[in-house]
Amino acid sequence: MCLAVPVRIEKLTGPATGVISLSGISRAVDLSLIEDPQPGDFVLLHAGFAIEKVDEAEALRTLELFREALEQEGGQEPP
Repeated sequence: MCLAVPVRIEKLTGPATGVISLSGISRAVDLSLIEDPQPGDFVLLHAGFAIEKVDEAEALRTLELFREALEQEGGQEPP
């Protein structure tokens, strides 16, 4: 099963690359599939590629659902 996770673009590092952060972890990602990516945008990330821009409210709602699922399964909640 594949899963795309909503993340926020923290900064651009090149014409098609940037840095995102999630739960305190920063990672370089490929932004070549995103039209006009900007710091602060939320995108769906899959296998190191941003595949779609998403609305901030939708992104935060999805992240909250992930947190709830982890709690129900007894997993550790992300910071």
